[in-house]
Amino acid sequence: MELKNFQIEASEQIANRYCKYMQAPLMIRKDEVVPFYQNLSAITGAGKTLILADTIEQIRVMANTQPIVLWLSKGKVVVGQTLENLANGKYAENITEYVVKPLLDCKEQDILDDEKGIILVATVGKFNQKDKENGDRRIFKTGFDNANQSLWGLLKQRRNFNNIKRELIIVYDEGHNLSDQQLGLLLDLKPDTLIAASATTKVPKKLENYINRLKNDNDMEDKDLIVAISNKRVVDSGLIKKHISIGGYMTPMEIAISNMLIDMKDTEQACEKYGCDFRPKAIYVSNTNALLQTSQLDDILVPFTERKARPIQIWRYLTEQGVKPEEIAVYCNLKFDNKFPKPNNFNLFNGGEDDYDEFINGDYKHIIFNQSLQEGWDDPSCYFAYIDKDMGSNTQVTQIIGRVLRQPNGQHYPDEKLNMASFYIKTDEKDVFKTIIEDVKNTLTIEIPEIAISYKSTDGNKKIRATIEPKLEIDIPDVAIDSEKAEKEIAHLIEIMNDYSVDEINTVGKGTTIKAVAEIGKNKKIKEVEVQTGHSNRVSVRWLFRRELNKLAKGAVGLCDLSIPKFDALIEYSSNATSYVREYAKKIAEVYRKKSNILQNPLDTSAVGEVFISGTGYDFVNSLHSRYSDFNEFELRFARELDKTGLLWMRNPQNGFLKIPLLDGKGTNNFNPDFVVWGENVIFALDTKGNHLIQADSERKLFFVEKVCDGPDLQIRLISEKKYNDKGEVVDNDGYTVWMIHQGKICPIYCATLTETIEVCTRR
Repeated sequence: MELKNFQIEASEQIANRYCKYMQAPLMIRKDEVVPFYQNLSAITGAGKTLILADTIEQIRVMANTQPIVLWLSKGKVVVGQTLENLANGKYAENITEYVVKPLLDCKEQDILDDEKGIILVATVGKFNQKDKENGDRRIFKTGFDNANQSLWGLLKQRRNFNNIKRELIIVYDEGHNLSDQQLGLLLDLKPDTLIAASATTKVPKKLENYINRLKNDNDMEDKDLIVAISNKRVVDSGLIKKHISIGGYMTPMEIAISNMLIDMKDTEQACEKYGCDFRPKAIYVSNTNALLQTSQLDDILVPFTERKARPIQIWRYLTEQGVKPEEIAVYCNLKFDNKFPKPNNFNLFNGGEDDYDEFINGDYKHIIFNQSLQEGWDDPSCYFAYIDKDMGSNTQVTQIIGRVLRQPNGQHYPDEKLNMASFYIKTDEKDVFKTIIEDVKNTLTIEIPEIAISYKSTDGNKKIRATIEPKLEIDIPDVAIDSEKAEKEIAHLIEIMNDYSVDEINTVGKGTTIKAVAEIGKNKKIKEVEVQTGHSNRVSVRWLFRRELNKLAKGAVGLCDLSIPKFDALIEYSSNATSYVREYAKKIAEVYRKKSNILQNPLDTSAVGEVFISGTGYDFVNSLHSRYSDFNEFELRFARELDKTGLLWMRNPQNGFLKIPLLDGKGTNNFNPDFVVWGENVIFALDTKGNHLIQADSERKLFFVEKVCDGPDLQIRLISEKKYNDKGEVVDNDGYTVWMIHQGKICPIYCATLTETIEVCTRR
């Protein structure tokens, strides 16, 4: 699975820190290091599992032995998903040099034979008990494949056929769940590395001694122990939705659900329009057996049509509205009596983890559940959530939001309905909705300010909308990279690239480790011992080359024939060959950038769809949509002045309708201008810039866009406040500067007023 750049940076940061630490690790006693510790902090949807998988592969290629990885999660469902994804699923190609199996399937032979690394996947429940010897859990018992030690003992010794101790890496997904008791058992294995993935940096008390040792004796700070992923980069990458719409309904349940079904239909149509390979799903959150606004339980000794439990009422209403029963799942502990059984087409899953697989295989579009839908259920095609917040329900909306944040296919779409999570909250009091909004504001707007939030309430039939349709149908031309000229030269470079298939000199590398030995907690002099390490593990030239080129220019990878045999060659990570492959990837990335062109095809277009409005927004007369939002002060003044011209214009959303790819490799891969203006046989892409950004952005984003056929020209303009000279220096704090290309050079044009600025921007 291809990694996003921020994911590669995170995994490499952890692996490089590990490599640096292991060159001079702190020691507790002979052959026992102070474990290297890292916390991967990332929001839901950032791809933590993929980052962790790439991390352990990076560590493997730097390590002296094939490592053993103990991969832990809290719940059985999550562990099952992780095992499948690592062994046979979407992450398997990222860890091809690892054998993946359940912890309890590990045999003595797996430890002895270190042809490959090994990943052992387990829940913490497999060993979470104080008395290992007297416990009844299989992990602490002997007899695995006639081994003469317990599995725990094998992991503690972890000697290969050559009696060399293999590195042990412990990966704990959702690390904030790690208790002192669990950690004590894990530390008993004397691991080399502990990596926790968690949105919080909280650590168990038992780990504090080791962390303090890392800080005091190894000059590490908190920032050296944490790899925090920018929420903005996660949102911008397309992995999570970028808008949240929250509607509060002081109305009957049916009105809120009816509005949701209408919006769901609109989103289905948008999926068809843009050729999406998914259809939207909805979740419904309510109490299970308790009646609305009372402490009484639903009467199970009545026919199904008379039941008042909210999940049943929701199911009945959905089917009355035309939703097929086979599309609905009820995932909660709803009770029935044998005298009044559930209908045959009522799909009830009340076994928790036990029937989760059957639930998943049903691929249901409507899922009704209680406050805790099975941990591990994260379907990116889930766009809608109805939440019953009447009195008696303590469901936290912020907890449910995480269920709906993931974005299908890891990409944003031109229509903002496809980038938005929508919530329909039924409550009996306005104050409850106000409390919910305050909770969301205090949580999401602080933790993920990059996600725009819209919220409205109604006590009637009025439709709540967070998006605005365009006033007329209009298309935006496609702008793409043409690499035809680069392809031939890249093919030649691949042909003459060194072949390391039979090279036994440049493919080998060695290193030195300095071990600092001291008793933990004792004020003794630290002894340093220099040790010559063995060879680092080998990787294929293909793996290394593809990885390096992806970081530099993702589009160039598709121009390289990586199937030829020379890419099968195996090289050590610290070898001369590795340095050569990295430099060669840089060379090919440079050719790709210099020889490729950015072209627009007026005949290849996409329709402009709806835009998201956070808050009330601002009304305009001549804009393509009647209202826009999310302006800074300069952008709003510019938009209002632009609206006065009478030209048709649009506020281009971030990652929106008009995307202009960039080739310089210095930042984002796409340029999304703030405004699009339609003139006579010309389209203007206008971008208002802050003064601190204008110099760098003028060099990156101002260029002539060629056309492949007849049609409107596409012309780019940047606009900044203040007067600049042609050297990019401010010469007057008044007025504005329009930046454009003239005869192949960047040309700043001074304008005294905003009216004059708009006129220059929209002049050919």
